[in-house]
Amino acid sequence: MTVHSQGVVASAPEDAPGRAAGDAQTPPPPSGPKEVPTPSRGRRRLPTGLLPYLLLTPAAVSLLVLLGYPLIRNLILSFQQVNRKELITRKPKWIGFDNFGELLTDSTFWTVVVRSFVFMGITVLLIMVIGTLIGILLNSLGKAMRLVLSIALLMAWATPIVASVTVFRWLFDEQFGVANWFMRTLGFSGYDQHNWFETGTSTLTIVMVLIVWGSVPFVALNMYAGLTTVGAELYEAARMDGATNTRIFRSVVFPILRPFFLITTFLEVIWVFKAFAQVYAMNQGGPDGESQTLPVFAYIIGSGQGQYGMAAAISVLTILILVVVMSFYFRLILKQEDEQ
Repeated sequence: MTVHSQGVVASAPEDAPGRAAGDAQTPPPPSGPKEVPTPSRGRRRLPTGLLPYLLLTPAAVSLLVLLGYPLIRNLILSFQQVNRKELITRKPKWIGFDNFGELLTDSTFWTVVVRSFVFMGITVLLIMVIGTLIGILLNSLGKAMRLVLSIALLMAWATPIVASVTVFRWLFDEQFGVANWFMRTLGFSGYDQHNWFETGTSTLTIVMVLIVWGSVPFVALNMYAGLTTVGAELYEAARMDGATNTRIFRSVVFPILRPFFLITTFLEVIWVFKAFAQVYAMNQGGPDGESQTLPVFAYIIGSGQGQYGMAAAISVLTILILVVVMSFYFRLILKQEDEQ
């Protein structure tokens, strides 16, 4: 009990603060039955497992129509004898595996196969090495210089194949080519009207430079995009441990970007192996067929010599060879996914 100076007596129970706090608490929820929300009677939802397949159906049907049917027709054609006579009379002759047997026992075919793989291997190696180095350069440049280099790469990438082949033929022209002028300027003799397309090796070397020039931007820009996902703290930690730039790339960057290297190499192998326009437009597979790769060889046998059944067999064997080679890359990619 407390007596104020005015004589008013006021009682203050000790549990008043507790009751006040209790009064401020939220009342308990009603103990009645809970209302179960009923689903709306609108459109029914598709099963979760079925929706992705329905979304992929238009693309799958388009692939079957645009790629599947020509592939089947080409496979049927490879078992037939279709020359100019059969093409005019429209009466192809079924010969079974004769086209394949003739190809597999032809030394010219195996020479073209070996040449195609050597050309593809060197070209893909150069594309990946140069593209990776330029991607690292993009990542280390300032904003202005990175923009300039990116625009230059995109311009090279967007140049049409026939236009780029024409430019390269001008560069290596016998009389007015920049290549001969440059070699004479450096003091080399024998480059007065030198024919750079005289041999198949020199022709394929020029084609290789052309394909590398046109394919490096794709690898470089993808490499730069991949490097932006690597955290700066990883670089700092590696440098604090005394790692050099080469060691940082080998021990930090490469393991993180390994999927990028696998899938990019996979795409470049397919792109270079099936390159046709660059090789044919440069020198039509010459001289004397010394610069022919498998796609050019099939085209010359078919359209040039009129042996369409044989050309179809060459294309089928090309697909089978490429599938066998790509199976190793598929195993690497699947192994990488399992490790992750």
